[in-house]
Amino acid sequence: MALTYDDVRRWSAEELNRRLSGPPEEVAGILRVCAEAGVIEAKALYAQALLDGRGVARNPAEALRLFIEAAQAGHVMAMNMVGRCCDQGWGTPVDKALAARWYKAAADNGLDWAMYNLATHYCLGEGVPLDRAEALRLYRKAMELGHVKSINMVGGFYEDGWVVERDMEKAAALYRQAAEGGDFRGQFNHARLLIAAGNRDEAAAWLRRIPETATPAFLDKARAWLADHAPELVAALAPDDPSASAL
Repeated sequence: MALTYDDVRRWSAEELNRRLSGPPEEVAGILRVCAEAGVIEAKALYAQALLDGRGVARNPAEALRLFIEAAQAGHVMAMNMVGRCCDQGWGTPVDKALAARWYKAAADNGLDWAMYNLATHYCLGEGVPLDRAEALRLYRKAMELGHVKSINMVGGFYEDGWVVERDMEKAAALYRQAAEGGDFRGQFNHARLLIAAGNRDEAAAWLRRIPETATPAFLDKARAWLADHAPELVAALAPDDPSASAL
């Protein structure tokens, strides 16, 4: 018999949590039933499952439709995700200006990820005028909420002397903070400054952590940089490689 929303409503909180910790296909089925019944949080979560293809066939267009419904009902992360879909062309043509508007809606509602995304648009001049001062303001606001990727970005402003006076001591401290928070870009930037200071053993330890979360594209860029500046450490970005253990 097909699962119904009434079935879900009869479950205790413990039973619901248990089932939502089950196989992805079962979780997606529960979320779909609740989303179809109008549960806003379920719409946002099922949309994410559809976007990722987690437990259900990937369907970016349907994911976007559900994100929009949840966003229009006030779901802040869904607002950010509509922005991401417009930004990346998931289920819709790329529209950087529309993405920025959705990011702003979520940022105005206090979402750190949206502040970061909108700041990046200002930093690059995508969909909004190039405005590094506004980008830094948003990165700092997200940083104050503990957003580690924003901490790394503020470090970059101090290293490059954008908007603020160049200050490598502040940059290094922020990169370390982002690295310790688990941001792979922060880990690389922290390692990069350690290499420049001659502390290659500690740098290698940080480099080994990067593949746990980094994207393949970032790993390619990181390996290229190391090949030019510290070729003996390239293997640290491939922790499954036996040669890495020698570092």
